[in-house]
Amino acid sequence: MDRAQKEQLVEELGQIFESSGVVVVSHYVGLTVAEMQDLRARARAAGGAVRVAKNRLAKIALEGKPCASIADLLTGMTVLTYSEDPVAAAKVAQEFSKDNPKLVILGGAMGENALDTAGVEAVSKMPSREELIATIAGMLGAPASNIAGAIGAPASNIASILSTIEDKAA
Repeated sequence: MDRAQKEQLVEELGQIFESSGVVVVSHYVGLTVAEMQDLRARARAAGGAVRVAKNRLAKIALEGKPCASIADLLTGMTVLTYSEDPVAAAKVAQEFSKDNPKLVILGGAMGENALDTAGVEAVSKMPSREELIATIAGMLGAPASNIAGAIGAPASNIASILSTIEDKAA
């Protein structure tokens, strides 16, 4: 890898660290190529990505970035799982590490907040952006349906009373 390629890689990593909602750092010693491809596919399906980079270049890219706190985690064979959604990458890494104990989560960062292993696990249990949007939409729609039901209820009550009176009269 020549100097120009290294500079380009540092710039790409810098953009990743800048734009990601969460970055998870893990050791991947012993993972086969097929297992790594499975991890990448899971991350891609969740809207994230997986990147293996030289630790020294990643540390250079971290300088001045919000998630610079993960620099201490970059030792040994590390893989970065990241996503713009603050929950997706943590969920992918956590679920994959449960299925495959060779992936050991070291920690991560969520913006300026450093996460340890327990922090990554806590973030992975949070609802995703889509789940939150669906919940909020449901909450916003519920009062409108309740109001419509309350407005329509007196008319249906009057109709049922009138039909009861008709039945008695007949």
